[in-house]
Amino acid sequence: MIGIWALAAYLAVILLWTTVFRRSVGEAMILGFLAVLPFTGAAAAQTGWDSLYAAITDDIVYATMAFVFMGYLLDRTGVLDRLIDLLNSLIGGVKGGPAWVSTVASAGLGSVVHNQAAIAATVGSVTIPWMEKSRLDKPSAATLVAGNAGMGITFPFSASMFVLVGSATVGPLLDINALVLPLLFGGLWCFLHRLVVTWLLVRKSGMAPLNAAHRLPVRAAFGRGWATLLLFVVVAIPLVVTSGAIAEGLSGWTGADVTKAVSVIVWIPVVLIITGLLLGRKKLPAGSREWWALLQDSAPRFGIVGVTVVFAFAGANALAATGLPRQMTELLNGMNLPLWLLAILIGLIVIAVAAPLSATATMAAVGTVGVAALVAAGVPATTAAVAVLVFSSCEAAVPPGGAPLYVACGIADVDPVTTFLRLFTHYALPLLGIGVLIILGILPTLRNPPCTPSEGPSKSSSS
Repeated sequence: MIGIWALAAYLAVILLWTTVFRRSVGEAMILGFLAVLPFTGAAAAQTGWDSLYAAITDDIVYATMAFVFMGYLLDRTGVLDRLIDLLNSLIGGVKGGPAWVSTVASAGLGSVVHNQAAIAATVGSVTIPWMEKSRLDKPSAATLVAGNAGMGITFPFSASMFVLVGSATVGPLLDINALVLPLLFGGLWCFLHRLVVTWLLVRKSGMAPLNAAHRLPVRAAFGRGWATLLLFVVVAIPLVVTSGAIAEGLSGWTGADVTKAVSVIVWIPVVLIITGLLLGRKKLPAGSREWWALLQDSAPRFGIVGVTVVFAFAGANALAATGLPRQMTELLNGMNLPLWLLAILIGLIVIAVAAPLSATATMAAVGTVGVAALVAAGVPATTAAVAVLVFSSCEAAVPPGGAPLYVACGIADVDPVTTFLRLFTHYALPLLGIGVLIILGILPTLRNPPCTPSEGPSKSSSS
């Protein structure tokens, strides 16, 4: 069971470096990758190079960087501010309006930006003060913003999704294009859960409708921000081109399989960046020096996310080389657990690891193994991937919590400890339940035909 020992060392190094030494997750992923290599034996050097090279040359790494730049561009040009102003003008005047705005805006940004800390910062900086003015207590406001930030993981195309599907374990089981619509359905189930939580918090609070002085008139907000809704329209272009009758028609016309020739993960950030440039053109740099300054300002985001994603891929590849997916799958299947209990066990493992780590690191550490184990138990690969991503979205909902929690609590000026219980009961436990119900097929998502229990291990072991 060398692979399981390798996983234990991998997690121990990452947890120690991030929680005890309080260093960055990027550094932790590098050290975790290096800690796995001795478990591969005499081929450690070659395995390390092969794992790292495969990570660096993966198209998914490019796509992740493109999404990071897109989020920075939309924030820098004020496009996100206009979107929030529009939502606030539409629903800010009802009881609990700022809370509803916070939830809807987090879902909207989560479907585009995906960075949980960025969602908490962008939405929280605007809506937390408004929620306080509407008489919602500070811990509840911080809880709402931190809990909502997790929606960035449960919509396509987050870095966690890329790490999961790009891994040597899950890659042979699942094509990334096949995951897009199922994950969208999974994200909508999570959005429905957030709406229920918001309703409960508003109902128990003494919130009053937001004063008109704190929101733009609908006509003015719509005039300024209607075009931001195009962000959600243009995402559909690559999806429409690569699916259904249009894909068949284009394939017949070009003589090539459009679904394989057009990469959804490559073109979606491209069309979003182009749309962002058009929407924010008035605030774009005027000269080469200003453009260079903009790129320099964005560099820290690339450094943190880039290192994390590359070495998450490399670490996952190295773990796969130890035989971990096959060993963990055999261990879980050897327990002969009913599917509902296996789903709960995998959910608890993923959520426990997500508590101190980021969702991306969680996917690299245990997410891939969870998907392989579920596929081996007969769960469709897309369904398993959606459920595991839902589990990992608890990054900020379980103590000690992740960056979104501390961003939200910093804005609200509250002790994070005051939010722990509500985050656990309002977000972590329900998300565990949602993931389990998705695995059992009770909460439906679009999915591929189910694999037989024998297919999963054979595919994963061949990787």
